[in-house]
Amino acid sequence: MDWEFDILYAIQSIRTPFLDKLMAFLSTLGNAGALWIVIGVVLCISKKYRRGGMQMLSAELLSFIVGNLIIKNMVDRLRPCQIDETVSLIVKIPFDSSFPSGHTLNGITAAVTLMFRMGIPALVLAILIAFSRMYNFMHFPTDVLAGAVLGVVSAVFVNFLFKRAGKSEMTK
Repeated sequence: MDWEFDILYAIQSIRTPFLDKLMAFLSTLGNAGALWIVIGVVLCISKKYRRGGMQMLSAELLSFIVGNLIIKNMVDRLRPCQIDETVSLIVKIPFDSSFPSGHTLNGITAAVTLMFRMGIPALVLAILIAFSRMYNFMHFPTDVLAGAVLGVVSAVFVNFLFKRAGKSEMTK
């Protein structure tokens, strides 16, 4: 865990008032996955993007169940800010545990799902939100990495299921 604190302290060394505001904003954007859920619901409104929206919401649900409900409760890891309380915080400490990063999990799940259909801007935003969680001293690098890996796996798995379901509909 020492090497993870080394990374977090290195990130703390680049703090500025501008970055504090930006990283707090990015973190807030990712709260509870609300941004990604809204995007999924908006996609569902249009017939053209409905399948993509349903796929995104399905992947988000899977990642929430596996990451937030199962893994977080099994691992129950303290957050960096709960271990080293000397770092000044710019966001509120969430009530749940640290591993994996839910912000990263939600963002990467949504972004990878969207990449199957619409490009990479969401991935850039998801990565910035993930970085903000380390900048804000809420997550260890391995929390963020685990959230990213689980997000990719969830998105790819749900994409596979949707493709398979689409092929079976075509054979009817």
